[in-house]
Amino acid sequence: MLLKDFYTLIEFDKIDNENIKAVIKLNKNHPVYKGHFPGNPVVPGVCLTQLIKEVMETAEKKELMLVSADYIKFMAIVNPEINEILQIDLKLKVKEDNTTQVTSETHFGETVFYKFKGNFKAK
Repeated sequence: MLLKDFYTLIEFDKIDNENIKAVIKLNKNHPVYKGHFPGNPVVPGVCLTQLIKEVMETAEKKELMLVSADYIKFMAIVNPEINEILQIDLKLKVKEDNTTQVTSETHFGETVFYKFKGNFKAK
């Protein structure tokens, strides 16, 4: 886990070998928000990427590392006081070089916060 007590995994569903759904609850009192930003907390973008990695590690039951990030798009600010619950949907594709291509969308309801496409491999 990137940051101790940053979030709690409240739902995890490995639908099949290519699709994963995770629901997390952010800890709105986490110390990271004292610096990012005081009085107006925002989930750092690097933490949104780390959430994807950690959900994948839960599914794959192994440690992974990010090889490349081909597409990162921030669609809306995640304020943990307003958007405490996030759903992370992953679509996986294992490639010939043993990396896993991931396309992901972090959202809640109709609001999409973050889109990601990249490649991970086992450490």
